[in-house]
Amino acid sequence: MQVLRLFHWLAFRKRNSFTRELTNLLGYHPYSIDLYETALTHRSLGDQTDQNNERLEYLGDAILSALVADYLFKRYPYKGEGYLTEMRSKMVNRQQLNHIALRMGLKKITRYNKSDGSLRLSHIFGNTLEALIGAVYLDIGYKRTEKWVMKNIILPHMFVDELETKEFNHKNKLYAWASRNGAMLEFETLDERIENGRRLFTVAAMLNGEPIAEGKAFNKKDASQIAAQAAVDKLGLPATEPGD
Repeated sequence: MQVLRLFHWLAFRKRNSFTRELTNLLGYHPYSIDLYETALTHRSLGDQTDQNNERLEYLGDAILSALVADYLFKRYPYKGEGYLTEMRSKMVNRQQLNHIALRMGLKKITRYNKSDGSLRLSHIFGNTLEALIGAVYLDIGYKRTEKWVMKNIILPHMFVDELETKEFNHKNKLYAWASRNGAMLEFETLDERIENGRRLFTVAAMLNGEPIAEGKAFNKKDASQIAAQAAVDKLGLPATEPGD
């Protein structure tokens, strides 16, 4: 009986601690704690759709994209569709969102398999941020979510003037560099295996037939971008290219 009481007390204390940390992060007291627990639980701890944040990530991605589109449309009344589309893409880029999530302190309360080394190479915190936005929307509604996203994400973290000259597509940057220097660039899948129930890809950036950098991710597109980023860093290419 005492063991059972201790178990319940520890569970209560752990939930209380989570609620405090979540409230500090959000800036308001959430109504549905269960909803946020799901939003902050990565698939590596639960494969069932009601045990992880993948569905909420899908919802949050759509909401964030709409809010960023609305923000850009109102801020730049004379800019064309091409500019607005490009800037929205940069603002909601996976790498960008991952950095924002880390700066917000989301890593501290995200639940994931810390022993899974491959997760260090992915953008799980950016994905979790999208899931959190989905949870915020379901918890407090669209209007309050719009204000929350503006206050906590867009205004303090998404600086349009800086993003205008920033290149997130490292593959494009690398291809442009290779073309200017008469080099042959290819991306080759080196390995494909099942890890923790998911398919993990290892892709290499090949320069003139020789591997220059590798990337690992749970889809080939992300793996090749990670490999390209590593190659860009290794070659010491500038943040912006001539003519950008």
